Amino acid sequence: MATGVGIIGVAPGRSWAALAHIPALQALPDYEIRALSTTRQESASAAAAEFGIARAYDNHHALVNDPDVDLVAVTVKVPHHRALVTAAIAAGKHVYCEWPLGNGLAEAEAMAALAKDKGVIGAVGLQARSAPALRYLRDLVTDGYVGTVLSSTLVGSGMNWGAFIDQPNAYTADKANGATLLTIPFGHTIDAVAQCLGEFASLQAITANRRDHFTLVEDGAQYPMTAEDQVLIAGTLAGGATMAVHYRGGFSRGTNFRWEINGTDGDIVATADAGHAQMFPITLIGARGDDQQLAPLPVPADYKWTPASVPPFAENVAQAYALLASDLRDGTSHCPTFADAVRRHRLIDAVERAAASGERVSL
Repeated sequence: MATGVGIIGVAPGRSWAALAHIPALQALPDYEIRALSTTRQESASAAAAEFGIARAYDNHHALVNDPDVDLVAVTVKVPHHRALVTAAIAAGKHVYCEWPLGNGLAEAEAMAALAKDKGVIGAVGLQARSAPALRYLRDLVTDGYVGTVLSSTLVGSGMNWGAFIDQPNAYTADKANGATLLTIPFGHTIDAVAQCLGEFASLQAITANRRDHFTLVEDGAQYPMTAEDQVLIAGTLAGGATMAVHYRGGFSRGTNFRWEINGTDGDIVATADAGHAQMFPITLIGARGDDQQLAPLPVPADYKWTPASVPPFAENVAQAYALLASDLRDGTSHCPTFADAVRRHRLIDAVERAAASGERVSL
């Protein structure tokens, strides 16, 4: 029997739920979207009609208490995550919440503890680790393609946090909202890095606001930007390798995502069109042994377990939902959990503490 899903926060055409969650869920036979909610009945009904969903609610309480909803997907802005996740767990529902799980470490820890206490599955949208290319990269490293990892360097552009931001993403410019360059593109990507190379053992960091304002695309008005637009980290991984990461706001006319892994026996380079590893297709090239030039590393077909009908933008979300389906069915823990989210929030907290103190922080 399909798992009944209720989605909180759907705006036709532009929301992440509309672009990724709904196409992903509708492509997987394990799920049936049975309800959605927004804050207005008019918008909820319009979204339900567009996507062929039976029930539309103008409040989340009705959705989480719908007896036909088994899994609640929380796809709204970060400041609202805790209240909605808490309501879903209180109703006895499993939850898939977008990343960042909470607006800060304390909120994430509270939600993880609540889910554990209530005995429900709390899954988090750290879907970069489900990307076929990155799962293949992890296996290449594990199987010794590069030998012992010596060092790694990553540079990425955040798309947002540049000179111009559109209205749906304007809230990310306010650091207080918890949806920043550090938490979103860095957070998603570094989670996948940790799956491939291991966690940071210690790090130093610099964050900066080189842009203190942005221009709203829709009307040309200028607004303050308090979220950092530069994040730099240098540290040592648990296995001893060194790593340097630089994320910058906006787009670069040069490199927008490049991740290099250098080992005793080989090298791997991952590239993409932007620094959001959770969204953009990733290309792998590599060389080892006597190879003199980097060459393509095609991802084997068995690393993708979702239908070809899934749009590229939604592929990693679909991969994550497929893992969650097996967890719900078999009692496994393959999809990233709230505990994984807490681990990532702790890394982000360490980066913030290192940047504020100017000192190396151990994890």
